Amino acid sequence: MKTRKISIRKAVVEDAAAVNQALAQLSADMGDEHCATDADIARFGFGKSPVFQTLLAETEDGAVVGVAAYSPFFSTALGAVGVYVSDLWVAQSVRGQQLGVRLLAAVRDAGAAEWDAGFIRLNVYHSNPRARSFYERLGFVAYSETQYMTLAGEAVKSLGDPS
Repeated sequence: MKTRKISIRKAVVEDAAAVNQALAQLSADMGDEHCATDADIARFGFGKSPVFQTLLAETEDGAVVGVAAYSPFFSTALGAVGVYVSDLWVAQSVRGQQLGVRLLAAVRDAGAAEWDAGFIRLNVYHSNPRARSFYERLGFVAYSETQYMTLAGEAVKSLGDPS
């Protein structure tokens, strides 16, 4: 396997389509439906009130081979700001070159610089033992006393409506 020089940079609005293409590949790799459009990425990542930021990993010829999407949150339990990594993708062609570690370190650094973040949180699918093993090797800890829960679709729309 030939190692190519890969640089990491913060994405800009002109990268919205490339970001979405990489995230669509992540969805495909995970067997998930991908509903985001290029316009969604531009609006929510780079619009008037961005709700996430993205780092891109690129080869010397500009090919996107990695993406990390992240946002800040505050933990009252820890009394600190953390960075939530919603998406981390590394192209199959460059896996094994520590790019995932480099992207997470870049997220850590960006979060510390922008929000004084002191920790990183993410979710891992139970059906993805390779990813879980990767994160555990880095020191991520799974907490069995909590469970990720989502309210979406009609349930979120009708929240608080009288029955």
